[in-house]
Amino acid sequence: MMTNTSAPWGLRLGTLALWALAGASLVYWGLKLAVRPPLVSAPVAAPAPPLPDAQALARLLGAGPAPAAPVVATPSRFVLQGVLAGTASGGGAALIAIDNQPARPFRLGAAVTDGLVVKSLGRRQVRLGPSEGTEGAVTLEVPEKGG
Repeated sequence: MMTNTSAPWGLRLGTLALWALAGASLVYWGLKLAVRPPLVSAPVAAPAPPLPDAQALARLLGAGPAPAAPVVATPSRFVLQGVLAGTASGGGAALIAIDNQPARPFRLGAAVTDGLVVKSLGRRQVRLGPSEGTEGAVTLEVPEKGG
């Protein structure tokens, strides 16, 4: 009887090739699934640089405090509603409306706004001026009643 000795080797080599293909496939897909995809990040705009504080920089370099701005007294801000002038006592009060607000009484020497005080009272007028000097004074008069 004659035995074919090449048949077992062919079967063995075919099985080896099949297992090698299966192993290679397993390694390929294992590596493919193990690698994480790169994260796609949204572009982020850089924040604006902070603006320097000019006053703080001036103080740092030795500059003194800024002088206070002078109070501009415009007569259109004030409306004189009435005057109570004390002729014998020299005192009195004025009813003044500021910036279309309800009128409030102000005595002689009282501060009406920052830097303006009641300097003098007349029968139908009031004189407002700065507290330290007389320059920049404003004279208000009671409006005439029409009609």
